[in-house]
Amino acid sequence: MIEKVNLTEKLASFDEAFRPRIVGYYNENKIQVAKTRGEFVWHSHAETDDFFLVVSGHLTIQLRDRDIELDAGDLFVVPRGVEHCPRADPEAHVLLIEQTGTPNTGDSTERGAAPEEEI
Repeated sequence: MIEKVNLTEKLASFDEAFRPRIVGYYNENKIQVAKTRGEFVWHSHAETDDFFLVVSGHLTIQLRDRDIELDAGDLFVVPRGVEHCPRADPEAHVLLIEQTGTPNTGDSTERGAAPEEEI
């Protein structure tokens, strides 16, 4: 079934931070929304880029050599293989695009990957 997706409604349906929810698919990619609070884990994705679009709040994408500061409406693509760590104080809402099957924790062993959950 083809339906429109309201990102505000989808984001209001859960509270867990760093546990993205799939709201659609685009070719072999999952389109997700996530809430971010505090610091995630340092990680990279060897096979895929990492797309971040801030819907609300302020998100910092920490790279080893600099920080990328993003506000609502800003997007940033972390190139494949680049180590990064998202951080939000107090909270940011983001839209993510990743290849289906890509764990949100990339190569990190500090925490388990979030399940691929549709809402």
